[in-house]
Amino acid sequence: MDMRKLVGSNFARLRREKGLTQEEVEALSGFSQQYLSSLERGRRNPTVITLYELAQALGVSHVELVTPTEESQFGTRGA
Repeated sequence: MDMRKLVGSNFARLRREKGLTQEEVEALSGFSQQYLSSLERGRRNPTVITLYELAQALGVSHVELVTPTEESQFGTRGA
């Protein structure tokens, strides 16, 4: 399992569930929209502190960013 892709997928899913745009998360977290976009595509390798700060911006536990979901375990993508 590629952890970068897992974190990116979880981050994107949680952001959408919260009804937030990347720009809104940028304002909440201080991370640029370009960084967040790269993160969601699995092209960034965030530090533990970055994971914590992003989770805080989303109002979730940092554990949710690294926990495999059924979707990620089976390699499917939501519609």
